[in-house]
Amino acid sequence: MTASLRFTSELWATEHGKWRFVTVPLGLSEEIADRRADRRAGFGSVRVQATIGSTTWQTSVFPESKTGCYVLPVKKSVRQAEEIDDDDPVDVALELLLP
Repeated sequence: MTASLRFTSELWATEHGKWRFVTVPLGLSEEIADRRADRRAGFGSVRVQATIGSTTWQTSVFPESKTGCYVLPVKKSVRQAEEIDDDDPVDVALELLLP
């Protein structure tokens, strides 16, 4: 089963600046949680196919305990290819890869 989600969110860095993420908005995060409720995965993660601009890759989104939202890691090669930096708004398309 797949589900398509689209949103815009700012790119942000962790405190130490090594990792970059975009936050899935709360309403969409709740939808992801509802769809994965009967499945068990490491750390509550959900496999996705993510697209930013013309770059598509497979990864996982992870629940962030402070906000209740999922976060999508954005690797360096994607940031470079799409010329995005910290605090830039990013248009994201996610396909949930649920069994």
